Amino acid sequence: MKEISLPEFRDLLRSHHRAFHLEMKDSYHVTTEDEPFRQFLAGETVDLEWMAGWLALIRDTTGAGVAVQRTRIVSEPLNDYARFLLYAVTPSNVEAGEDVRYLPRDKAAGIDLPAEDCWLFDDSKLVLVIFAEDGRSYGMYPSDDQELTARYARVSDEVWERAIPYSEYIS
Repeated sequence: MKEISLPEFRDLLRSHHRAFHLEMKDSYHVTTEDEPFRQFLAGETVDLEWMAGWLALIRDTTGAGVAVQRTRIVSEPLNDYARFLLYAVTPSNVEAGEDVRYLPRDKAAGIDLPAEDCWLFDDSKLVLVIFAEDGRSYGMYPSDDQELTARYARVSDEVWERAIPYSEYIS
């Protein structure tokens, strides 16, 4: 598989009706989040400037009628990183137009969860989001495997149905 570039990803996001993002890891170590995560842990105001480009893309995309959905499968009690996402990051995602839901890991029992996170576009175009053991990103890789794409489409429907909308989960 060849890694997809950021411009190619943006084109995919804008050219579909539904973009579904599945996140299944308890923590990630995305370099751009290192300082904001440190700020969160220190009880400081979290500077979200690192998200400005993403949030603008989501506002434009959802403003054009694309449904952008994200489900985070989380272990409870939440670890520090999951709390960082919940309280410091997700409000901006939601404000920009993403429909974010949380699924406690125990409520995902019986779902045939695949190994990798993904973006799934209109249930027909799969982009795997690959991470190293330490949570650092290896990148995004489109898959032409129709069986795998169908599996992710089934999983996306199942987790979306069970997941709790952000506004309910946070309260």
